Amino acid sequence: MLLDGLSDAAIHAAAVALAAGELLAFPTETVYGLGADAGNDRAVEKIFTAKGRPSDHPLIVHLDDAQRGRAAVAHFARAVPDFAQRLMQAFWPGPLTLILPRRAGVGSLAAGGQDSIGLRCPDHPVAQQLLRACRTLGVMGLAGPSANQFGRVSSTTAAHVRSEFGDRLLILDGGACRVGIESTIVDCSRGVPVLLRPGAIGPAQLEVACGQPVLTREQGQALQQGAPRAAGTLAAHYAPRARLRLMDAKALQMALDELHAQGPAGGVLQRIAVYARSAMQTVPAQVLLLEMPQDAVATAQQLFATLRRCDDSGCAQVWVETPPATPDWDAVRDRLHRAAV
Repeated sequence: MLLDGLSDAAIHAAAVALAAGELLAFPTETVYGLGADAGNDRAVEKIFTAKGRPSDHPLIVHLDDAQRGRAAVAHFARAVPDFAQRLMQAFWPGPLTLILPRRAGVGSLAAGGQDSIGLRCPDHPVAQQLLRACRTLGVMGLAGPSANQFGRVSSTTAAHVRSEFGDRLLILDGGACRVGIESTIVDCSRGVPVLLRPGAIGPAQLEVACGQPVLTREQGQALQQGAPRAAGTLAAHYAPRARLRLMDAKALQMALDELHAQGPAGGVLQRIAVYARSAMQTVPAQVLLLEMPQDAVATAQQLFATLRRCDDSGCAQVWVETPPATPDWDAVRDRLHRAAV
């Protein structure tokens, strides 16, 4: 059932449903989330069941923007390092998740049983209106992983959510997501900032804001064993139904040339999608050719919608031109490598 995110009555109805322990998909600037009251373990358990997600895989808790989320942060976190506070000041509301030490007895299931918890203050007007309405009903935060089946392509429109879960799920429609890929995740529970997942906010921006170096995931593991698990960091993730292959422009054109040379005599023709920045020549008839933007931000915004289009077109394979090895493409490259595993 779709609810209009521009309707105050719909926002109220959505908040009432969440306070009653129901699930609701809601928009953020990154992707749509599958939300439940983070303080209600029975409600949170419904998220894991609906997604087919392992219960030890932590969820991100979304907070309203009262004092940049500080009021709700104090409810879930027992400590906030100075550098984490500087990151909150710089990027909240926004596409940044912070892993913080969790207060005992709060959000245990949402945290996957860990003593740390992921918190985020989304920059989307519909999400913020919903979160504020929830807080008036005693819901301090919404556990909200991406609104899709576990391991699948994330949803960036209400229609994507409906295609994943059908009409049985309440969906608050806030339009297409502006960023298009999940938030940057920084672990702040080990005394130094550690980048666990790249996103729209890059390492250089993080370092300027927090005033100290941001360690890579590998550096953080060397620093301390037993590092916290975080959402969206599994080796295989974000995958379409079609098999995804990454190739540079030269290899991609060679593969297309070979496919063209085989012709109808080469066997059963498979529908193949090609998503590339470079111009491709000799494109066979069974190939769906899609243009990748030259800009990393634009590519991120359309990435998951493009992968869903490939699936909807019946493609058996998706051949993607490998993104440039530059920092601005880190987040897109991360999602594609996980999808191709």
